[in-house]
Amino acid sequence: MSVLVIKHNREKSLLQHHPWVFSGSIEQERDGILSGQTVELVTRDGTFLARAAYSPHSQIRARVWTFSEDENIDIDFFRQRIKASLSIRERLSFFNPLTSSKDRTACRLIHGESDNIPGLIVDQYADYLVVQFLSAGVEFWKNTIIDLLVDITGIQNIYNRSDADIRGLEGLPIESGLAHGKIPENVSIIENGLSYKLNLMEGQKTGFYLDQSKNRKRVMELAENCDVLDCFSYTGGFSMNALSGGAKSIVTIEASGESLSTAKDNFQINDLPLEKVDFIEGDVFQLLRKFRDSRRSFDLIILDPPKFAQSASQAGSASRGYKDINLLAFKLLRPGGILVTFSCSGGISAELFQKIIAGAALDANVRAEIVERLVQSGDHPVSLNFPEGNYLKGLICIKD
Repeated sequence: MSVLVIKHNREKSLLQHHPWVFSGSIEQERDGILSGQTVELVTRDGTFLARAAYSPHSQIRARVWTFSEDENIDIDFFRQRIKASLSIRERLSFFNPLTSSKDRTACRLIHGESDNIPGLIVDQYADYLVVQFLSAGVEFWKNTIIDLLVDITGIQNIYNRSDADIRGLEGLPIESGLAHGKIPENVSIIENGLSYKLNLMEGQKTGFYLDQSKNRKRVMELAENCDVLDCFSYTGGFSMNALSGGAKSIVTIEASGESLSTAKDNFQINDLPLEKVDFIEGDVFQLLRKFRDSRRSFDLIILDPPKFAQSASQAGSASRGYKDINLLAFKLLRPGGILVTFSCSGGISAELFQKIIAGAALDANVRAEIVERLVQSGDHPVSLNFPEGNYLKGLICIKD
């Protein structure tokens, strides 16, 4: 096994069991190590630190598989890790991956580093799995992992959505296609008792934003008798939950006409009254200004924008975008109105996000309080040693 020597005083993060090793922390690195190959990380004096997957093209030069010298990286290793991930979801009642449920048939089964399989995403949508291989290590073991998923879950139909830009940083090509079995054009799932039509081959992320499951349910609980504005609606998840929760009216804004059409289909599938919903295709920033100028107002506003910052280096421009839409939202809220606002940008910390929202309220000349903080659903766990996994930040604010 190839060995990477970690620089003196740069082993602290590994001793704290953080799974990433950056190129600047490596003292000796020889040629000829294959992308994704398992390497041993050691100190200058040869003390074992970890076994990791090597990525020669990435600034994250190694992603740790195990901190145990007794644990080998082989098919049994991945079998145990996959089974452990599924067991957690079942034990904590997020979802039973091996059986169907009346009110939930979709769940994230494996969440990368936080489930101790760096770079691997596995989502279940009823009788189908969607996988993403986002690092050199899991790409190296891809065929083994697919075979194990079929064997362990019993699900025969797997689609590979390794089409995220992050693969380029690993020196891996974008790829998408059938991995096992077959996948229909549309798949149906249930969440919070509502049915959704999904396109697993072309939809956002792996086909749906599973990380917002419990937050959509929270909106359902808040929406009774509210006039609701749902921005960046995608296929209508928050809007459907709001209407199901007793909202008086919904304005649903989405830039993608195709996603908006799917949202309409989803409302019809659930026999929700379309006459209460105004579907608008357009740019949220422009439409919020138009609503402000025409003095429209709402009781509940949901802001769930796409990722504005891929990294901390983009935090400045992203902050301006977040502040702009939240400032406008505060102006559109009626007294006592509720703002449910999110950031999924890894480059925006929870502390910075709160500062941005505070600045937006100040510039809007309103007073507001945070009454609840929201995070990703529990099937997207955050390892205590990997805070980067806590990417979704949400606030529920009430305007005085």
